[in-house]
Amino acid sequence: MTGTPLVGVTTYYTEAAWGPWRRPASVTPAPYFELVAAAGARPLLLPPQRRSPGGPGAGADSAVGALDALVLVGGGDLDPATYGGPDHADLGGVDPARDESETALLAAALDRDLPVLAICRGVQLLNVHLGGSLVPHLPDLVGHCGHQPAAGEFAEVDVVTVPGTRIAAVLGDRDTVRCSHHQAIARLAPDLTVTARSVEPTEADGVIEAVELDSRRFVVGVQWHPEEAGDRRLFDALVAATRS
Repeated sequence: MTGTPLVGVTTYYTEAAWGPWRRPASVTPAPYFELVAAAGARPLLLPPQRRSPGGPGAGADSAVGALDALVLVGGGDLDPATYGGPDHADLGGVDPARDESETALLAAALDRDLPVLAICRGVQLLNVHLGGSLVPHLPDLVGHCGHQPAAGEFAEVDVVTVPGTRIAAVLGDRDTVRCSHHQAIARLAPDLTVTARSVEPTEADGVIEAVELDSRRFVVGVQWHPEEAGDRRLFDALVAATRS
């Protein structure tokens, strides 16, 4: 491609306040689109389709057709119905319309072989879309809250990468990342490859923290939040992939 890449960035539907106003709005934390811009691309915010006559997934092909890459941002939990999982008292922010809207965007991006960076909820959506499942509440499995001390809080987590992967090329063999997730990948989707795990207590039994889809030129999912650390490396890699 030539010119400035156009990168779609998903958003979520919530009550928001600005000035004297308080209204339902489509929002996303600024670091996501600021890092896309800093990496040399033009971010385009993509609101969930909630009232489209064709349903939440309507128009995804047309929208993705205008893009050079896609970023799936974090947010609330996926509806467990999407992966046949059980309900859980600690589920929060479930929005089936957002699930359907973003799944349609992701499917269209994969069909077109667009570069995709899937962050936190995004990597969970990627895994579920390709046939995987999730751990409903990670502390039930690992016995601690080390990946999310409390709702909305972040933890420093050590991860070890798999040599020869895109993540390893970007981060090196080991890094400390900022996490805030109470869910994680349980059954890995057949087409995905695990490319990083948390050290818990060793990488052999750690939580899956990154995956890649080897059949596409750049589809990387991370369970952590690079944007919260101002870490541009994965955004640089995403934008570079648009030019490959």
